[in-house]
Amino acid sequence: MVCTRKTKTLVSTCVILSGMTNIVCLLYVGWVTNYIASVYVKVQEPISEKKLEEDKGDTLRIIERLDHLENVIKQHIQEAPPKLEDSPAEAFTDSSLFAHWGQELSPEHRRLALKQFQYYGYNAYLSDRLPLDRALPDLRPSGCRNLTFPESLPEVSIVFIFVNEALSVILRSIHSAINRTPAHLLKEIILVDDNSNNEELKEKLQKYVDEVNAHKPGFIKVVRHSKQEGLIRSRVSGWRAATAPVVALFDAHVEFNVGWAEPVLTKIKENRKRVISPSFDNIKYDNFEIEEYPLSAQGFDWELWCRYLNPPKSWWKLENTTAPIRSPALIGCFIVDREYFQEIGLLDEGMEVYGGENVELGIRVWQCGGSVEVLPCSRIAHIERAHKPYTEDLTAHVRRNALRVAEVWMDEFKSHVYMAWNIPQEVS
Repeated sequence: MVCTRKTKTLVSTCVILSGMTNIVCLLYVGWVTNYIASVYVKVQEPISEKKLEEDKGDTLRIIERLDHLENVIKQHIQEAPPKLEDSPAEAFTDSSLFAHWGQELSPEHRRLALKQFQYYGYNAYLSDRLPLDRALPDLRPSGCRNLTFPESLPEVSIVFIFVNEALSVILRSIHSAINRTPAHLLKEIILVDDNSNNEELKEKLQKYVDEVNAHKPGFIKVVRHSKQEGLIRSRVSGWRAATAPVVALFDAHVEFNVGWAEPVLTKIKENRKRVISPSFDNIKYDNFEIEEYPLSAQGFDWELWCRYLNPPKSWWKLENTTAPIRSPALIGCFIVDREYFQEIGLLDEGMEVYGGENVELGIRVWQCGGSVEVLPCSRIAHIERAHKPYTEDLTAHVRRNALRVAEVWMDEFKSHVYMAWNIPQEVS
């Protein structure tokens, strides 16, 4: 799960309970067709403590309704694009897909491109027409090109997680991994299909895998879930299938840049308790151009939503842009010693679907004697989707996972997490 740097759309509902107050406010804020609509609910007069006890059942039902409203609003504004058949042809150009791309397409091709965009959250129409082995700009700091690495480094298993991903995007991820990882270091590629219902990802993908394995038996493994488990448990499935000393866990919509592997494997060889993140660049969802991101640490806010952070002052004082950046947490994709990952408990498989596992892992690594580092000399380009396809109710899973992290790890600081999510700790 890689975090967007764009300002997150705010959709929240708020219930504040106290000894003298039943319901304080319901706030609905959202971006809707380029204007802001605000609806305010009048505050109810305070009631007596005697009556408050009688109204607890009503209060809980109200909380449930507000939670449902939050999910409906968020889905409408952020995650659920309009259905194609509801969109008139003349409105196609209003889609963000066509803001910087596709003006020359015919109406028929625009309709096809928009339909695929609505399904995948990125421009699959364009992806299908790009080379699988396209060149990427080398965005590493200049000093990275002068570094030398040990001849003997551990092998790595690369795991790609996906559900209903565009086939061309998956294949480009695989090609870039093979082309830009030294052959003697790449032991295998593992594809974890989290119960996709896209038929392309069955026969066509299996045919590609069979063709590769005909030249190098067992090089690509496919793990298919019989039901959707979510990104968190899918990553654990990929780890279980891996056999190399080091495991790299990635989304299946990335492109590896030149020289990404050697810095990572060197750091893990030096200290097996290091969990490594590459530095991320953005593959724009509309035109697939590469956008360079500045060097960053990876942290989180009180909702335990991951955030890019300015590197700490200690890193800037080094005046060495090739130096590792010590980071509080991780963003989705990371590389780890396979046995050390097991020793600290893998990812929390009690979490659901999406969100929170990267923050939880970062907290756990630091508290269990390890460290998290971002490497400027290892760069990966990643598609930041316009909308996520994992579930219709992503917010509920992210919130649940965040509260689970707070309860397990954060002691007296967990109150900040509850407050950030507008949830009372009592009768929550």
